Order: sequence, then structure tokens, then C-alpha cells
Amino acid sequence: MPEFDLQRRLAAEALGTALLVATVVGSGIMAEGLTKDAALALLGNTISTGAILVVLITVFGPISGAHFNPAVTLVFWFKRELSTNDALMYAIVQIVGGIVGTMIAHLMFGLPLLNESMKIRTGGGQWFAEAVASFGLIATILAGLRFERGSVPWLVGLYITAAYWFTASTSFANPAVAVARSLTNTFSGIRPRDLPGFITAELCGAIISVIVIGWLLREVNRAAPISKEVQP
Repeated sequence: MPEFDLQRRLAAEALGTALLVATVVGSGIMAEGLTKDAALALLGNTISTGAILVVLITVFGPISGAHFNPAVTLVFWFKRELSTNDALMYAIVQIVGGIVGTMIAHLMFGLPLLNESMKIRTGGGQWFAEAVASFGLIATILAGLRFERGSVPWLVGLYITAAYWFTASTSFANPAVAVARSLTNTFSGIRPRDLPGFITAELCGAIISVIVIGWLLREVNRAAPISKEVQP
């Protein structure tokens, strides 16, 4: 596998996060414009998001690892697979890329470039849901990399598709995406004042997951059996 320098890896992270957010926000705007049925709108938003994740991880994974998510980057820093400097740069470009993604979606639909969300998403149930969503996402990535590396794009896309529906928060599971979604007053938005609870829960869920799944996947070092000397 070819290695890419930091500049190209950061570009891949920024571009991938921008396209992810443009899909999340844009499909939400499209769905809301096409139907007043909230469940049908969420279904449209869900399918688009799961599908784009498969594409983006497949395309950008070989370049940057396709994190598109500071919580994922935190995990790989925790595992010492990223330096502190690289992890910080990843997180910065992910957040910037996410905001650009919101702007792209707004431009496509003729909306103001940025528009503070008024959508309320708060409370213990929502925060716990975000922790669960992030825990499951990290578990999917780590176990997928261990047992079925080539299937990780599909595993992540399918997990997020499912998590949209089984979590009370519709599974943001991504601090960069949460920040970007606070700047759109559309279907997928979240009030800026609700961000701290979401982001804290996402990071906590990710940290718990890397500890639990890391333990679960740790191989036991078995001492080599002592061979008995054959007597003549």
C-alpha cells in the first residue's frame, strides 16, 4: 500500500468530511422538501448517509485512513497509530471540512451559506444515545479492521444506517459533523448550545469502546510448550 504525506492525508480528511456533511445536510434538505412525513424524510437521510460512507471510506481509506471524525482520530492516537501533531491536524481539517460541507449543501439549495440551527437536541437520553452510537461505531471499526479489513466501508455504512434508527439522537457519533450540523437550520440541524453534551458523550463513548474492544480483541500470549528431550 503506498504511503501518503501529511499534506495529502489532511486534504483527504477535509474533502471526505466535506462530502459526508454535504450528503447529510443536503439529503435532509431534499427529503424535507419532498415529504412532510418525518419517518420517510429520515429514511431518505439515512440511506444517503450510509451509502456515501461506503464510497468515501473505500476511496479515501487508502490515503488517510478515512476517519472523517475526531472521535475516530482520538482512538488511533490513543492506540499510538497517530502522532499528537497529526491527530490534532486531522481533527482541525475534519471540523473545517465539515463546515465547508454545510456551505456546499446550502449553496446547492439556494440557502444562506451558514445559518445557526434552532433544532433542539438535548437531554440525558440523547446524550446516552450518542455515547452508545460512538461506542458501536468504534467497535465496528476496530473489529472490522481485525477480522474483515476489506469490508470496513460496508460495515461502517451499515452500522450508521442502523444507528440512525435505533438511537434516540439519530446517531451523529461525530464531533466534526455535529459542529457542521449546528450551522444549518434544516432537517439535520442541532442547536449550537446543545453541542457540548453531544460532543462529550461522543468522545466518552469512543474512549470506552477502545478500552473495552481493545481488551476483547487482545490476543493471549501463550508460552511455547517445553519439548521433552527424547531419550535414546
